[in-house]
Amino acid sequence: MTAHANLAARLESLIAPSRVVADPAVCAEYAVDEMQPAAVAKPASAEEAAEIVRFAALENVALIPCGNRTKLGIGMPPACYDLALDMTGLNQIAHYDPGDLTLSVDTGTNFNEFAVPLYNQKQFLPLSVPFYFESTIGGIIASGVDCGLRHSCGTARDFLIGAEFIDGTGKLCKSGDRAVKNVTGYDLHKLLIGSLGTLAVITRLNFRTFPAAPSSRGFIASFRTAEDALVFQKMIVESPHSLASIELLSPQLMQQFLDAEKNSPEPPAAPLAGKVPANFWHLCLSVEGTPEVCERCARDLKRLINQTTARNPQFTELSENEAADFWHYIGQAIPFLLEASPAAAIFKIVQLPARLGSLFIQLGAIAERAAVPHCLMARACGVVYFAMLPDTQNADSLRRLIEAASAIFQICVREGASSTIPWSPVELKRAINIWGPDLPDANLMRGLKSAFDPQNIFAPGRLLGGI
Repeated sequence: MTAHANLAARLESLIAPSRVVADPAVCAEYAVDEMQPAAVAKPASAEEAAEIVRFAALENVALIPCGNRTKLGIGMPPACYDLALDMTGLNQIAHYDPGDLTLSVDTGTNFNEFAVPLYNQKQFLPLSVPFYFESTIGGIIASGVDCGLRHSCGTARDFLIGAEFIDGTGKLCKSGDRAVKNVTGYDLHKLLIGSLGTLAVITRLNFRTFPAAPSSRGFIASFRTAEDALVFQKMIVESPHSLASIELLSPQLMQQFLDAEKNSPEPPAAPLAGKVPANFWHLCLSVEGTPEVCERCARDLKRLINQTTARNPQFTELSENEAADFWHYIGQAIPFLLEASPAAAIFKIVQLPARLGSLFIQLGAIAERAAVPHCLMARACGVVYFAMLPDTQNADSLRRLIEAASAIFQICVREGASSTIPWSPVELKRAINIWGPDLPDANLMRGLKSAFDPQNIFAPGRLLGGI
């Protein structure tokens, strides 16, 4: 496929000319890994989007669906890219039934636009992922990024109950339903999670919502070593208490937060400085429920930490405002690190919780051999975000990143862990496959791509194996 010189003019026959742009300055805003589309189309309905897809399939035009473009950097550089399909024109809450705990929302709707009516009904969706302030719901689902509440609520796979989408032939499709009791058949809509727009153009998503707890509390258990923190984490997981989130922060990440707080032009309302030791590992815990449940959990956590063999652990209770500020730091750690180090490479590694200690040691050793600053955040379920943060962006730092990334992939294969690099400089992507070695089911994934998108017009080359 090649860029089409008259692409914008031809698209104007399908949708209003005011919603087609070929200005290079505007198209540059939709660039993916330094590849710029020839035009941008912004449909106002699912039917218009389907018309554009049918045109793209007929004319062999490569397109990438997008929202507010906060996560377009995830994935390999596209093999070709002619058209940006901006879905932010589809931005309505189609259906919300608080009594039935169901929500149906158009793909281009900003997260905050439906979070507010949910909040007013004392409900929520556990999708406060990185960049969620600016994110559209379609982008959140297509990127497959998780948040800390997966410990208690699961991921989108657990509460996405239906979707409407356009396949590679331009056909309007539907999977699941907007009511839980009506969901039957294959869960094809769950294939869209993390697909990066390579399978279909999402037009609408249906969710099961969650009731908000009447009260919440936050705690930080600090330990001198990762091993002690992991032992305490195991004690908590095996206890009768069901915590909302359990996040482990390395000393380097906590230091990043403290430095940002110190250098902020406006002092935070609830500063971290003086509350936690920067050179410790920190197990960050939140609990939700009635005030009585939260208070009992606080007492039991204090009792548990006193039963550990750790040397001089510290236990910090956070006020409601302090907890809200601190969990915002944690939830937005990735955009914070990307801003602090534009050349950052951030791994997502999934490992058995019992084997995290060994993984942490090996990751730290690789980063130190490469002389690259690093930090990590790990969820109790075994999901680890490991960031390498070069101070400079030059040929030498890139070489060291490539060597370190290759070593991490090798370790993960040996340890039976899965690993990818969702966020990295485009130069690293050109040197190494950020999805890691081919998986045994790669051929199955290629077959799935072919079934959904037979012309290979949707974001070609962005997923593993050139999918």
